[in-house]
Amino acid sequence: MTSARKKAAETMANIDVVIEVLDARLPEAGSNPLVHELRLFRQRPCLKVLNKSDLADPEVTKAWIEFFNSQKGVKAVALSAKKAGEVLRIPSLCQSLAPHRDDNFKPLRMMIMGIPNVGKSTLMNALVKRKVAAVGDEPAITKSQQTITLSPRQMLIDTPGLMWPKIEHDSDGYMLAASHAIGRNAVLEEEVATFLAGILLDRYGDLITARYGFSVQGLDAPGVLEAVARKRGCLLKGRGAKFENALDLDKAAMHLLTDYRSGTLGRISLETPESRRAMLAAAAQRIAQEVVT
Repeated sequence: MTSARKKAAETMANIDVVIEVLDARLPEAGSNPLVHELRLFRQRPCLKVLNKSDLADPEVTKAWIEFFNSQKGVKAVALSAKKAGEVLRIPSLCQSLAPHRDDNFKPLRMMIMGIPNVGKSTLMNALVKRKVAAVGDEPAITKSQQTITLSPRQMLIDTPGLMWPKIEHDSDGYMLAASHAIGRNAVLEEEVATFLAGILLDRYGDLITARYGFSVQGLDAPGVLEAVARKRGCLLKGRGAKFENALDLDKAAMHLLTDYRSGTLGRISLETPESRRAMLAAAAQRIAQEVVT
């Protein structure tokens, strides 16, 4: 990752537009601060691509588009990288951010950036209309930069997925883990699934009921996970009294996480512009209190 960050910084000096690919379900939690810092230092405009929009809550995605479009030097678009027709809009949107780069002598140079497993490789393949990048449902598939000429007037640079050294907010880490931007070895799935269940209870309780067939009335987040375990028959295997009807919460967690990640549970957004502002305000207040004490 250190090498990739250094290479990204070097490349940023020689491009015109940054294409930042984000997961539409968590566009701020999944935005690498390094991308923001590098492009502001080089004064590069940014097209924020809210990928996987077919998995996200459409009303929340609309709010995020408005939020990003209000920022200087930023345009935002929501799409699914699996739909080639939607992806083909990207070069013209980038061109509008750098209108001075529009001839054979000054080709538009675009750089794709984003966290692991956000869909950059799928997007790249759709833009080029052939397989030039490996695709998989695991973080860190792309290992190195590659440059592709789209046309005499357009050049595209793909970069490896970049995570930052320390995730400042715990909730961001849980959202990233729930959406599989962080590998399974780095997290406890039961904790991640319990966090996800809490968000679902607050905003999407009806989707829980529709998928698993139980009422969420009176349940807290751990209770949701236990109810999923009962409905899906997730029981610990073994002999003795301690195993009798004991719930396998790890297995239940994987059921819930897989249903969320695949969209089987429904179209879900983990954060909104309002929830983001509230989280940041609460974090700032905690820091202020710690300084006082």
